[in-house]
Amino acid sequence: MVVGDISTGTDVAVIGAGPGGYVAAIRAAQQGLDTTLIERDAYGGVCLNHGCIPSKAFIHGADVAHEAANAEELGIYADPAVDVERMQRWKSGVVDRLTGGVEKLCKANGVNLVEGTATFADEHKLRVAHGGDGQGSESIEFEHAIVATGSRPIQIPGFEFDGERVLSSRDLLGMEAAPDSLVVVGAGYIGMELSTMLAKLGTDVTVVEMLDDVLPGYEDDVQRIVRTRAEELGVEFHFGEGASEWSETGEGGVAVTTETEAGEQSEYLADQVLVAVGRSPVTDTLELENAGVETNDAGFIETDHQARTDVDSVFAVGDVAGEPMLAHKASKEGIVAAEVAAGEPAALDYQAVPAAVFTEPEIGTVGLSEAEAAEQGFEPIVGQMPFNASGRALTTTHTEGFVRVVADEETGFVLGGQIVGPEASELIAELALAVEMGATLEDVAATIHTHPTLAEATMEAAENAMGRAIHTLNR
Repeated sequence: MVVGDISTGTDVAVIGAGPGGYVAAIRAAQQGLDTTLIERDAYGGVCLNHGCIPSKAFIHGADVAHEAANAEELGIYADPAVDVERMQRWKSGVVDRLTGGVEKLCKANGVNLVEGTATFADEHKLRVAHGGDGQGSESIEFEHAIVATGSRPIQIPGFEFDGERVLSSRDLLGMEAAPDSLVVVGAGYIGMELSTMLAKLGTDVTVVEMLDDVLPGYEDDVQRIVRTRAEELGVEFHFGEGASEWSETGEGGVAVTTETEAGEQSEYLADQVLVAVGRSPVTDTLELENAGVETNDAGFIETDHQARTDVDSVFAVGDVAGEPMLAHKASKEGIVAAEVAAGEPAALDYQAVPAAVFTEPEIGTVGLSEAEAAEQGFEPIVGQMPFNASGRALTTTHTEGFVRVVADEETGFVLGGQIVGPEASELIAELALAVEMGATLEDVAATIHTHPTLAEATMEAAENAMGRAIHTLNR
């Protein structure tokens, strides 16, 4: 029996239950709004199910194995056996716990959960098709809608994902065994994180990248440290080469052909090829034109400082709203959109949005670099503390990298920071808070930091910017 079409109403309809959508739904419900969250796949979105959490779980597993196998300096000798299939089950357990928690949190906050695919009928109505034969569809009228449908991996011509030879990051994170060899197309943050992780699990990794270095957009010294460490782990890089085609080999592997701008071709053999050249917004399935919402040439929905589109009743948050594509940015946008829908005077401020890359060593950044500060008219002063002068870093054997603090010379206000080194993803929070609250170098330097810790390097970097560092030479 086919279920007939029904019609319901809600104050706020949220499309997509990733880090932007489920957070927006919970906050809207907390504001007293009748809230409906529509998800067609899995609660938690790509981040919890196929991206951030699974990759960090595998990265941690690879780190444990690599640390155990390379601790002779500490007098520890081990030859760990890695069972990737069991690691996959552990990772899936972590994912299930988190996604189940999201669903429970939504229900506990009074959010109405609807499974299905939503499309716009007009600027105040959605059509939701439920999955499965005979499940029917429904119409949901809303006062406000929040689009949070996320992004998908970009496919390049000739390298369509098949889940067997040509892999997306999602395919790779579903692996039951690490490939013996892999060609990775793209040296951005996804390609570098996964290349480093697989190298630690014993995979022979070859990375091809059209640009001239890893991690475009990061400063040269940050790129150099991460690239050098990856090379030490066995990752082979070929820059200035774009992947043009692939073919199967007689041994059941792949042969990837690359080409330079000058037309020179090379061929690399591996078991599989991972394409990691970025992500594109999922906006083409929504029939946005029915609501009068337009996208730019890249498919992103343009929004204002309140996450609102050019249609007053429709908001957009997360990856669909443009770079940077970060889960925590999506969550903040979701909170702002929900509060604006509830009539609150909320607004977005992007000056203190941190970013992290989970390579070895890790990278954490926030705010302005020295060059960006100068471009914006500041007279920047910079302080830096190398981890090879940190007692805590020395006790962990992870001494690569530094903490860098950028401030305005006239006022001392902290404008940004760059960290490359152990636990950079955690350490960057202090500098993010400094930028957000308008802290000065004096504020950071005068804060007593626990000894011995990695965080002391942030204090020392602030003191270095003022010319009075104790444990590193002043500039």
